[in-house]
Amino acid sequence: QLHAAARGFDAVHICDHSNAVYAPRHSDVPWTITCHDLLAVRGALGEDTDCPASATGKLLQSAILNGLRRTAGVACVSQQTLRDFRRLSPRFAGPVTCVPLALNYPYEPYKTVASPIESPYVLLVGSNHRRKNRETAIRAMAAIADRWPGTMVFAGQALSDVQRALIEQLGLTQRVREILQPSNRDLRQLYSHATALVFPSRFEGFGWPIIEAQACGCPVICSQREPHPEVSGGCAMFCDADDSTAFGNAILTLSSASAARDALIAGGLRNAAAHTLSALTAGIVDLINNVRGRS
Repeated sequence: QLHAAARGFDAVHICDHSNAVYAPRHSDVPWTITCHDLLAVRGALGEDTDCPASATGKLLQSAILNGLRRTAGVACVSQQTLRDFRRLSPRFAGPVTCVPLALNYPYEPYKTVASPIESPYVLLVGSNHRRKNRETAIRAMAAIADRWPGTMVFAGQALSDVQRALIEQLGLTQRVREILQPSNRDLRQLYSHATALVFPSRFEGFGWPIIEAQACGCPVICSQREPHPEVSGGCAMFCDADDSTAFGNAILTLSSASAARDALIAGGLRNAAAHTLSALTAGIVDLINNVRGRS
């Protein structure tokens, strides 16, 4: 029924690669797709992405990759994701382009609304999945606990049992806060008053928190791994993903007013401002027009 309904359109665009399984083998209209990341696909193929797959998961990820290959064109959200797709699909004949994501909420600095957390604090946003690498951030906090009086705030998914045990082992129980499933408004408040966003993730397709933080005037400390330098526009402090000492020193560097801090904030605001819905839409339309011009 889906494929029959598509005959009434000039083109069909799938907004998330997880739905690639619905791409038809043959169609009268071109189907294109946005690929956010191939981490699960790579994990199912045996690559180290901190995303291992079960036997059933391997079948699903294989179906997703095959569905991506059936489309007429692919929009990747970062150059890293584009490189992954090209490497895993060397015979794909259609156009593959990079179309960065757009902010889906009007993030900007809060000038009058107070933070729900007493300052100073650094912020981590996301899940407790292994690839998010919360453990390095926790160890970074321990490394500077006697030199910085602040708190580490985890916003998103609850800490895992392993992470809680590490926090207790390092004597940080009173220096850690959790805010579960925060709203966009909550995040805007948290970003706006944080000393920095700490983002030590090892693997990402894009990395939403980077541009969300930048849009709120929050400086970013993140791992050196791609796509973080690309997504941040280079306006961040970069550390080796597993170097807790470097992350701790970066927090200390940004804990007081300085020209370096001001430069990161200003550059981050400019970078985030480029991630607009109009730019994203134009990129998708260009891909569709490219595909239609080839048919």
